[in-house]
Order: sequence, then C-alpha cells, then structure tokens
Amino acid sequence: MAKATGRQGKGSQPVTDNTRVIGVEAGKLPPQAVDIEEAVLGAIMLEKDAIYDVIEILKPDCFYKEAHAKIYQAIVDLSIKEEPIDLLTVAQELRRKGVLEEVGGSFYITQLTTRVMSSVHAEFHARLIYQKYIQRELIRVSTHIQERAFDESVDVEDLLNSSEQAMFEITQGSIRKDIQPINLLLKDALDSIHAAGKREDSLSGVPSGYTKLDRITAGWQPTDLIIVAARPSMGKTAFVLSMARNMAVEHSCGVAFFSLEMSANQLVKRMIVSETELDSDKIRTGKLEPYEWEQLDAKIRKLSEASIFIDDTPALSVFEFRAKCRRLVQQHGIRIAIIDYLQLMTWTGDTRGNREQEVSNISRSLKAIAKELDIPVIALSQLNRSVENRTGLQNKRPQLADLRESGAIEQDADIVAFIHRPEYYGFTVDEEGNLLEGVAEIIIAKHRNGTLDNVRLTFKKHFAKFVEPETLLSFDVPRIISSKMNDEVMDDDAEFGNAPFPTGGMNDGPAPF
Repeated sequence: MAKATGRQGKGSQPVTDNTRVIGVEAGKLPPQAVDIEEAVLGAIMLEKDAIYDVIEILKPDCFYKEAHAKIYQAIVDLSIKEEPIDLLTVAQELRRKGVLEEVGGSFYITQLTTRVMSSVHAEFHARLIYQKYIQRELIRVSTHIQERAFDESVDVEDLLNSSEQAMFEITQGSIRKDIQPINLLLKDALDSIHAAGKREDSLSGVPSGYTKLDRITAGWQPTDLIIVAARPSMGKTAFVLSMARNMAVEHSCGVAFFSLEMSANQLVKRMIVSETELDSDKIRTGKLEPYEWEQLDAKIRKLSEASIFIDDTPALSVFEFRAKCRRLVQQHGIRIAIIDYLQLMTWTGDTRGNREQEVSNISRSLKAIAKELDIPVIALSQLNRSVENRTGLQNKRPQLADLRESGAIEQDADIVAFIHRPEYYGFTVDEEGNLLEGVAEIIIAKHRNGTLDNVRLTFKKHFAKFVEPETLLSFDVPRIISSKMNDEVMDDDAEFGNAPFPTGGMNDGPAPF
C-alpha cells in the first residue's frame, strides 16, 4: 500500500507528501479518530493479549497523530521481541529510541491507559482507525492526481499509469479476510462435495468441454490461476477459444475473453470458422455459396446466444483487468476470465526496467484477482526458445523451465498446462509407428490440487479448433478449392490473426486465422 507521509506534529496541521494541507482550503479536516486511537493504544497497554487483535489490522502509518504512530511502532517492536507490553515497557522502549519526549513523555503514556476500561472492543476500534486511514489515502492520492492533471508539462499517459497504480495499491492493501474456524470451512467444503456428487459429470468447477481434462481438474476451479503455455503457432488461442465456446454454448457459463493482440473482429471470425467449419478464406471475403450462407446462419445461432464478452484493449494493465472483471462478475455473472496473453499485459508500478520483475508482479496480481473475485483466471503464456534447440521427439515436449521471462509464473500458478503438437516439429509418427498428424497433447505439468497427466486431443487445423480425438472422422475434412496461396507458409504470428487466410488443397486445408 502506498505509504502515507502526512503526519501531525506538535500542533501543526497534517500535510501530504507534496506539502499541501489536506482540506484546509475547504475548511475541512482529514478523516480522523484521535480519541479512538488513544483508546486502542491504551487497551493494548492495559491487557497484554490485545495486540494480537490489532496487529493484523493496523500498521503505524494508519494512525493520524504522529505521536500515536511512534507509540504503536514501539509496541510492535516489543511484540516482535516477545517482551511484555505495558505502560512501563512502552515508555522504556520509546526512551531507548530517543522519542519519549516527542510523544508527550511518560505522563502522556500513562494518560492513555486511563482512556479505556478494557480491550474488549479493541479490534472493532482498530477497524475504525483503518477506515479513516483509507479515506485519508484516497484524499492524498486524488489531491496529487488533481495537481498533476493541472500541470501541462505532465504526460497524460504517465499520469494515467501512475494514477491507476496508486489506486490499485490502496485497493490491494484494503482487501483483508478474517481468519475462519475449521468447522465453518468444513461445512462449506462438504456442501461443495455434495453438490458435485449430485452432478452427473461430478464437476465442481467450470467445465472445459474436454472429458479427460475435466476429469483431471473437476473443471477449472474458482480462485485458481491457470497458465496455458506453448510456442508460437502451437494453437494457444485456438485452444482457449474452443474452451470458451464449450463453456458458453454447452454449459451456459459466462466467459470474459481479454485479447491483447488480436482484435475482437478477428476473434469472432475465428469462432465463426470453428463453429461453422466453413472455409476461412470465404469467411474473410464473404464469397459464400447459398447453401453455405444457410449453414452459417444455422450454426452461429447458438454462438450468438452465448454469454461471451470480448475485450480487445491493447496493453491492458492489471488494474484495468481487475476493474473490468469485477464489473463483468457483478453485472453479467461471468464465471471465468481468459487472457491472451500474459506477456502483453502491462504493470504500471516501478520495476526500473526489470521485465522479469514486471511479469512476476503481473502473475502475482492475477492470482490475487482470481481469489478476490472467486473465479478461475486462465492466462496464456509464451515459452522461451530453448525447446527449439532440443532434438528428438520426446525432447521437444515443453517443461516448466521453458516458461518465458519469469519463474514466478510457475510459482503463482495453480495449474500449468502445455500445448504440444509433434506435427509442428515435423514428426508424423512416433517411436511405435503411430500416426501423429493432427495429434495434440495438453500436458498438465503442475497441478497444485490434483494429479499430473497428459490429455490427448485432436487439432483440426482447417478450422483452428481442438476436439475430442474420437470426433475427428475422415469425412469431417471437406473438399476445399485450390488457390495460388496454397504454398504460403504461416509465420509465428499466424496464430494471432496477423497473417492472411491462405487456403489449401484437400490435405492441407486453410490455415487457421
């Protein structure tokens, strides 16, 4: 949380870090509760265990009066050293620090213990002090933002970034959850187990639409951060789009999809091709036969009724993501959020050019947002190039060490899943002679609350979609008109819709968007 630098010292009015007096121009004082601060300090020195009711709520900066902040710091220091806390030991600690006279001397310390009879309400009073502190922080930040907004020399983008970061820090610091007794937690856990047992599919989370994957995860669980990682053009976007469709159409789950590179229009066209299984080049140009228009109209009807919300804001910040997700949860009841992809998100705090630290902060914040909103968050991630340098079919399989830019991604994630298609590297058969064309593996490399396993799916590259293996039949591949674009090779960015929509012959088919 942003540190409050405004303090009241020896009768002076509190000032902010930019030396402006808060609210004096309007004839107002900052939100404060000095009498309650006195009561809390007195209660702590009156009863030795009162500090444990308060220390998780307050820190020295939360006190409005400078003297009270110093007294509370002395109390915290005594608690850390496991020494007794009373008016004598507190006075001695302040004397050792050389600030006893600054806070009013021994007489003032003694007076604090006369302001309260017991510590029974210490926790409630501490929360009131914390609320006043949050109000002062909001005033401080908004005043600073207002002053910078009037400064013509300040870059607007820098102002927006610093403003959202300051607000985000206040919000993050104010999110506090009480400790809960195990009997209540057991009741909630048993209720969720019974609810899952009554379902035919035994899923307790958001279903992906893939049988074995859902069996491993029991559905994507609320509060989980799921990382789906792969090399470029391996099918990350196609995989999460296929899941989004399954969740929304087949299971009526609200899905929020944040695309940081592809436009919303490109994403929707990909979904249309996947849903209708029409030639992507015809979808792009609109040159459809009458029967194809009928097929288009018939098959997108379910898609048009699905609760899928797409946001294509480029360089989306963590603060913006949290605000948008919260609104979507409250207004539309979304049950899962998908980000394509993590490395394109921005962090507005001071990381001094350290990209690894920036990515670490982003992944940590995404996990915090998943917990706060009680929804699973799926974030796509790139892998580094080390996998390209390894030889052999088995060595091409991605590993946790291949996660790009930050080991914190592996640490923060509840599930890490890799997408692996041997065909991408030119392997068409395995060591036993089995065909690998169209084979895709979802490798569960980390699962904090479950087992590790591999899920085999089929990638229909003609339509950029992942399906259950048994659903890919020979007659599913339509006859496609050849064109001069057949030999065009997609580059790494083809996965994200930056390449044209080439069409191929019967064996190759059109490349995915």
